[in-house]
Amino acid sequence: MNNNNDILGHPKGLFVLFFTEMWERFSYYGMRALLMLYLTKHLLFGDKEAALIFGTYGSLVYAMPVLGGLIADRYLGYRKAITFGAILLVCGHFGMAFEGQAAIRNGAEVVRDGFYTQIFYLSLAFIIVGVGFLKANISTIVGQLYPDNDPRRDAGFTIFYMGINLGAFAATIACAYLGETYGWRYGFGLAGFGMLLGLAVFQVFQRHLQGYGEPPETAHINAALFTAGVASQSNWLSLFTRERLIYLLGLMAVLGIWLLIQQSGEMKYVLLLIGMLVVGWSIWFCLTQCEPVERDRMLVMLILITVSVLFWALFEQAGSSLTLFTDRNINMGQYFTAGMFLSLNPLYIILLAPLFAWIWVKLAARGLEPSTPAKFGLAVLQAGLGFAVLIFGISQAGPDGKVSMIWLALMYLLHTTGELCLSPVGLSMVTKLSVQKVAAMMMGVWFLSSSFAHYVAGMIAGAMAIEDTSGAATDAITSLAIYANVFEKLAWVGIGLGILVLIISPFLHKRMHGVS
Repeated sequence: MNNNNDILGHPKGLFVLFFTEMWERFSYYGMRALLMLYLTKHLLFGDKEAALIFGTYGSLVYAMPVLGGLIADRYLGYRKAITFGAILLVCGHFGMAFEGQAAIRNGAEVVRDGFYTQIFYLSLAFIIVGVGFLKANISTIVGQLYPDNDPRRDAGFTIFYMGINLGAFAATIACAYLGETYGWRYGFGLAGFGMLLGLAVFQVFQRHLQGYGEPPETAHINAALFTAGVASQSNWLSLFTRERLIYLLGLMAVLGIWLLIQQSGEMKYVLLLIGMLVVGWSIWFCLTQCEPVERDRMLVMLILITVSVLFWALFEQAGSSLTLFTDRNINMGQYFTAGMFLSLNPLYIILLAPLFAWIWVKLAARGLEPSTPAKFGLAVLQAGLGFAVLIFGISQAGPDGKVSMIWLALMYLLHTTGELCLSPVGLSMVTKLSVQKVAAMMMGVWFLSSSFAHYVAGMIAGAMAIEDTSGAATDAITSLAIYANVFEKLAWVGIGLGILVLIISPFLHKRMHGVS
């Protein structure tokens, strides 16, 4: 190991990716903190429809990395894919700043500005495709910076994850405050500047990535796709290279997603088809292309990815139902807005990520570190316990239907400790258990699990819809009863599945064949 390429015991490239992802997450989470409130307060969608749009958006954001990872593996390489994705994200986030006139309610009918509503959907489409090209590939380069069985890998991913949450914390405070206080365009616009900074960081400092992320030698991305038989045609036909075709198809995908995201009710069929194809291909690959040890590892990875779907379905209530619950039923005081409470999760990660990184290393040195499957079980258990704490807080609500913010803070604390047991560990798991030639695609499959989870989360949030077509403020007592009923069910599901995964974790760990 070349110590000249290390900072604090980790490769310099880790910190390039740290700051790139930090600013990318600043833009993403800044927009996310405002999205549900923007849908219900500016565009006046009902709770159920807004939750499905939010869930469709989230599911597409995490489905696209499967395709983006495949394209990077075979053709573009990770660096070019990240750059293209970042450019699309800049376009999308700045597009969100064009809010137009607020919708108005005319009796039971809602009248929206059609042009600006379409700008909104198109901006979401740019963000979705941009994340698809960027997210899986930047995480894959993190894994490549460490040799096989390097004990620093989990700690490196945890540090990387801390960078994600530095951006998320700053964004949810700044963008949510600006958007809810001064106007949506200011919050969304600030998110766009964050993404622009992320693109600049990656372009200026990518030399520290030690040569990782280049296109594969067999890709021939600069070769012309067509050969002209006529000399006068050769000049313009030679412009159609494989790389430029990928960029063109990426822009066409933006248009396709633009149409698809407006059909949120049909998204479940699209996800079902994608899921069947991905699961079918994964099983075929395991059975026909893998040695027995590789097959066991890949199958364990697929089982744990499935477990993560439920965890994220519980966790991602934060951006939808929990944001509306906060807006309607949390006693926030005069200094906070509902979107700002999403900053609790990244704040806890900033405080706790170094502690968790230290704990895993120390426990591993003593042979006491929980196995990866056990960490997944602990994560789901804590997600369930978080809702249980919130249910207790709801039972202490005042006569006005308002709940003390301390219970929401405790719920986010448990969800965050669960996240630290699963998310950075899951990223590391994929890089360790995947067969190398499909590493980026399997990272995409990891994000695809979040795609399913986000849509399921939207359906769960829709079950807590509190519709009022009169335009009057929602009654806090009524909303409290509806939220309490569903949160209690989520608590029991999380606790039950978490215990089950802990029970079977020794069996799963054995099938990992020595991968810690």
